[in-house]
Amino acid sequence: MKIRPLAVDGAWEVSPPQHRDARGSFLEWLRVDHLAAATGRTVRFRQGNLSTSGQGVVRGLHFADVPPGQAKYVCCVRGRIWDVVVDLRVGSPTFGRWESVVLDDVDRRAVFLAEGLGHGFCALSEEAVVSYLCSTTYQPEREHAVHPLDPRLGVAWPVADPILSDRDRAAPGLDDLLARGRLPDHDACRRLDAESALPTPGVPAG
Repeated sequence: MKIRPLAVDGAWEVSPPQHRDARGSFLEWLRVDHLAAATGRTVRFRQGNLSTSGQGVVRGLHFADVPPGQAKYVCCVRGRIWDVVVDLRVGSPTFGRWESVVLDDVDRRAVFLAEGLGHGFCALSEEAVVSYLCSTTYQPEREHAVHPLDPRLGVAWPVADPILSDRDRAAPGLDDLLARGRLPDHDACRRLDAESALPTPGVPAG
């Protein structure tokens, strides 16, 4: 399993090896031990979600209050999506930066993103089925969105006329959220990282 960091700090692309024979294929789509070794932290997933989207649908950009935040592990089990991670952590050296990864049912890549990052995707295939694990359960009062077409972010969505939900269409822009103090704080996110960091060998926990 290859795990590489993305340009947005706190996000990684996961590429699992696939084993194929006459019957089909097999892969380990998640290895918590490998993920922990690559990221230096442990994550306990609390909820699994599945969404279906038609071609041209854009979902996001969504994020959660920190604390507790919500880390995500995202893969596309059918079809093809253009997955986007955005750094929304005020004070982060990569604040406002975004990066995209194509996830599909051929290469079976996944994306892991830490708390405080924004996430969204665009369905490239006629239908896309996306599965994602979350580190916290859904708490609507702590869930927020930034407008996916905000020119301040400049996400280059690969669709001329994206199909948005009413919620995403009405979402505020980055500068508005920043002025209202609604974005995650980078230092708070770093504290979460420290709390979930792997223990140093030979050093007692606590």
